[in-house]
Amino acid sequence: MSEPRPRHFIQQIIDADMQSGKWGGRVHTRFPPEPNGYLHIGHAASICLNSGLAREFGGKFNLRFDDTNPAKEEAEYVESIKRDVAWLGADWDGEEIGGGLHFASDYFEQMYEWAIELIKKGKAYVCELSGEETRQYRGTLTEPGRPSPWRDRPVEESLDLFARMKAGEFPDGSRTLRAKIDMASSNMNMRDPVMYRVLRAHHHRTGDTWSIYPMYDWAHGLEDSIEGITHSICTLEFEDHRPLYHWFIDAINEGRTEDGSGEWGGLIHHPQQIEFAKFLLNYVVLSKRNMIRLVKEGHVDGWDDPRMVTVSGLRRRGCTPEALRSLCDEVGVTKFNAVRDMVLLENAMRDHLNKVAPRRMAVLRPIRVVIENYPEGQTEEFEVQNNPEDPSAGVRKVPFSRELFIEREDFMEDPPRKFFRLGPGREVRLRGAYWVKCESFVKNDAGEVVELRCTYDPDTRGGSNPPPDAEGNVRKVKGTLHWVSAQHALDAEVRLFDRLFTVEAPGKATGEFTDDLNPESREVLTGCKLEPALGGRTADEPEWADGVRRYQFERLGYFCVDSDSTPEALVFNRTVTLKDSWAKQAGKGG
Repeated sequence: MSEPRPRHFIQQIIDADMQSGKWGGRVHTRFPPEPNGYLHIGHAASICLNSGLAREFGGKFNLRFDDTNPAKEEAEYVESIKRDVAWLGADWDGEEIGGGLHFASDYFEQMYEWAIELIKKGKAYVCELSGEETRQYRGTLTEPGRPSPWRDRPVEESLDLFARMKAGEFPDGSRTLRAKIDMASSNMNMRDPVMYRVLRAHHHRTGDTWSIYPMYDWAHGLEDSIEGITHSICTLEFEDHRPLYHWFIDAINEGRTEDGSGEWGGLIHHPQQIEFAKFLLNYVVLSKRNMIRLVKEGHVDGWDDPRMVTVSGLRRRGCTPEALRSLCDEVGVTKFNAVRDMVLLENAMRDHLNKVAPRRMAVLRPIRVVIENYPEGQTEEFEVQNNPEDPSAGVRKVPFSRELFIEREDFMEDPPRKFFRLGPGREVRLRGAYWVKCESFVKNDAGEVVELRCTYDPDTRGGSNPPPDAEGNVRKVKGTLHWVSAQHALDAEVRLFDRLFTVEAPGKATGEFTDDLNPESREVLTGCKLEPALGGRTADEPEWADGVRRYQFERLGYFCVDSDSTPEALVFNRTVTLKDSWAKQAGKGG
């Protein structure tokens, strides 16, 4: 029996909280994306962590849109994020862990009132420095900042100006509300950070109601407080922001009491912020800026291009949510950033699909085979196992006829000794059917082999060994090929996807990540030949919750039906090869 995996540091923190009763036995987490783009594999790790902790500890999980920057937000992103989070199994509206769907914009009025409170307490002021001047006054890591000329303006003046900012009286960027903390702090985030800026932009939910919008650092902790979040889990870049997270809530709670008898009323909830390392992956770019470039410059066909590691791209490629959850579990949770190998993602997809994907036969680069001694016009069916990993998956019937298709690479005119597939005078087993022997071949005018003429052994039906000869010897074959009956074959387009970049750290050598794009990251094959069972969903297939039908094409890899596919024009995507082809290249030094 394997040893249980050690509990990661966040589990240990929550274990201690549960034991001490710190949050009254509650665990409440959230995933707070800004709706300004599509989620990628790094976001998936955060979603799985937060929802997984809620599930483990019998708690709740919120999906909250941090929609505080209307200039970059669109309703399209809201819908795509909801779809992706649900696909990963983080059911924010489910009975088990559902804490609901929330928007930061729902709290704009409450945040505004708390900002007024901080002005009245002398902890915030309206500043008229420009953005550039604010940066200059902030100082450097080695030099303290300088106070704004408006830092000590009267409270009543700041209250008046803040109200006028809200009313839309000032141009964009001309005024800010800043917290009054410490311009000499060694933590740059504590040097009078901006809480609000003037920005007259149309908001996807509130329309043109607001002319000021809260900054992330001000809004983040307040949103957590309003929703009763217990463990606010962020990535490591927010570690230096944690003192500010606590300062804002402490500043609001100053003068408040637990029973509400204080000057400012009752205490507001004060969550705990915890940071963990981002999920980083080689052979990809994960920055939003670079991913936008990939899309806008036409290097990929949109955010759901199967070569992208967006959640929508991975789904379209055929990755399963189970594979992503397994990957996140395998990688674990740490406090130290580390770049993970792409092979971990590929192996997670292989491992899950090997267990659940039904087997089918498809010939991607076909060459015709004519079995000369098989009766013309005859057809028979063979029962072939759907999944050797799952006997309960049963069998399917595959038609067989005189003319077949096999892979072009499964024949060589002059094969080497260790080539165990077809060649002149060579015999192989056709998967689940008969043994066939190549007697001759036909070439076209260009000298290319276009047809194989073979014979079959009727005594090998089902792929069994033939009976012994008169001297008791039994023929043996080493090669087993997949095939498709020409008479019953379905035509399809198959898209072979590979890694989008050729190097582990795109752009590291030249400073331009597009220099390392893989020109062979997509190959489109037409005229591929598929067994009839691939024409539509059959009763023996799994009930894929997301509607994406996935298969193992025998000897070729894992594939799925693409969203472009129609009954009249089938399209399949390769999810991942059966084995890691990049490991072979690395072994050869290529």
